Amino acid sequence: MKKLEQNDFMRYAFLSSPRFAPGGKRAAFAVSRANEKENGYDSFLYLLEGDAVRQLTSIGRERAFYWEDEDTILFPAVRTKAEQDRAQSGEPFTSFYRLSLNGGEALPAFTVDFAVSSLKVMGGGRYLLTGSIRKDRPDLYQADVETKKKALEEDKQNKDYEVLTETPFWFNGAGYIDGNRTALFLYDANDGKCVRITEPLFSTDQAEYEDGIVYYTGVVHEGPTKLYNQFFSYDPATGVTETLYGGEDFSIERFVKLGKKFFLFATKGERYGLNENPMGYLFDPSERDLELVWENEDSIGNSTGSDCRLGGGQSVVRAGDEIHFITTRGGNAVLHSVDAAGTERVLFDAEGSVDSFDECEGDIIAVGMYENRLQEIYRIRNGKCEKVSSFNDAVLEGVYKAEYHPLSVESEGTRIDGWVLLPEDFDPSGSYPAVFDIHGGPKTVYGPVFYHEMQYWVNEGWIVFFCNPTGSDGRGNEFADIRGKYGTVDFRNLMDFCDGVLEAYPQIDRSRVAVTGGSYGGFMSNWIMGHTDRFACIGTQRSISNWISFSGNSDIGPYFGSDQMAAGLDNVEKLWFHSPLAYVANAKTPTLFIHSDEDYRCPLSEGMQLFTALVQKGVPARMCVFHGENHELSRGGKPLHRARRLKELTDWFTKYTK
Repeated sequence: MKKLEQNDFMRYAFLSSPRFAPGGKRAAFAVSRANEKENGYDSFLYLLEGDAVRQLTSIGRERAFYWEDEDTILFPAVRTKAEQDRAQSGEPFTSFYRLSLNGGEALPAFTVDFAVSSLKVMGGGRYLLTGSIRKDRPDLYQADVETKKKALEEDKQNKDYEVLTETPFWFNGAGYIDGNRTALFLYDANDGKCVRITEPLFSTDQAEYEDGIVYYTGVVHEGPTKLYNQFFSYDPATGVTETLYGGEDFSIERFVKLGKKFFLFATKGERYGLNENPMGYLFDPSERDLELVWENEDSIGNSTGSDCRLGGGQSVVRAGDEIHFITTRGGNAVLHSVDAAGTERVLFDAEGSVDSFDECEGDIIAVGMYENRLQEIYRIRNGKCEKVSSFNDAVLEGVYKAEYHPLSVESEGTRIDGWVLLPEDFDPSGSYPAVFDIHGGPKTVYGPVFYHEMQYWVNEGWIVFFCNPTGSDGRGNEFADIRGKYGTVDFRNLMDFCDGVLEAYPQIDRSRVAVTGGSYGGFMSNWIMGHTDRFACIGTQRSISNWISFSGNSDIGPYFGSDQMAAGLDNVEKLWFHSPLAYVANAKTPTLFIHSDEDYRCPLSEGMQLFTALVQKGVPARMCVFHGENHELSRGGKPLHRARRLKELTDWFTKYTK
């Protein structure tokens, strides 16, 4: 068979955001592909009618879209010279185009003078929008031309400075965000009038338009971000806002209207901290009554790892009197249902991953990854799944794809599940190098889902193995809870799994095993460095080395660090105990560091501290810093950067294990 090549990911199609048109007779979705020449991605909209798929757009910059009616799509785009000039100048605006499926080119629909993040169609030419504002300039979007020009000039003059007053002051993938808020707007295309309906310090989370009323969640904040939010309604006819739930104890992750009540996916985080999975509460807006109806212990959403996705989509959909949702169970992302009484049932439970989906009158379409394939569109009916697209069939035709061999071990009284990938024509009497890959999170999972880097390493002759230690998703709240335990039980789980793989596969040369991981996997790679010298080399990526510095530098540091370490800056001894940097005196293993200078989740300084310590000790070390990339380098980074990252890791493993 043919070998999977390092840069084959540039030929993959990445699918996202399947959405039915009103009435459900057709659906649309987005398809993205790498553009190596421009070192970016081209994105197009496609239509699904029955089992027929056809392309709708061709310019290559269309990913977000909204159904205006059953025959019309709205999508944001920059197409004209004037729009290109505005974008290049840094002026905030969003232009929407209208595409009729009855024929013709996409035509300009309307433009608003702020960056739109979501749109809901209200009917009659009215739209509910969320978009970005600055708290000190909340109404700049409706100012006259001269005022906007002056503000833009001030921004240019201040581009070399940042003044910080809040936390987080930056955010991964967004840069500096101090003073930014997500506001809620009503826009009427009939007269071009746009009205902001939230106050300047309010940040909106979710907004929906139901039965003539706007419902939304969010919170007013200044200084540190609040970890709870509240529930509101707004009547467009009267302009009256009501606080439906104004408590300061719940994080409302999502709400869905069921009849006259609302189903809230919400958590107080009292038992398991920030990573606690939400329970289901039924909220009656007329009585302001909140009733726990679903004592859920499992995740909402897909946390199965893969480096073959780009873009998102829905994970929760109302379906009649039920709510259908993606949940991660074991190493798979599956579909379940819950109703207003809290009754849960399984809808679709195949091995693999539902990445995003939509539903209309029992017909489900999903972007999925099954049978060791890349993403395709699937139709799910009555618990059965049918592939209806073939975007990625040709790219992997005749290419060797390793099967997922499950392997479980007992560790610390708990079953730890994982998988092993074997090279083509595996020789039971041979000797092989290996790569141990550790997932991020930690509340994510690995599973039997296509992963380019792993399959590439297998094709290059390594045995690759991976598992889901304590702290992973897919097995409920208690299993995922490792607050205050980082580097203890999870480290022993990983080492026990490694021992189990070496025992089950004696063909692995124990002196030629590499270990790698990113984010939490990067933290754990760093931890391994100071606690064992059993590995031939380490490839640590977007990592954490020092929980004290992380607490003040990461976009999530002020709350994630204290929550997960069970200690804040008032207990630096505890933070230091869990910091890999504290154990660098024991480090002997050659280590490659991969970091990005715009990674504000695991900042560059985290890798630099440990890299410097190794160099000073004389331990072989190499650091590759990617400019203009963030925490998503391995999954959504520029194509040439992703290729270089994979080459750096592969060359390092080759040097020390082959």
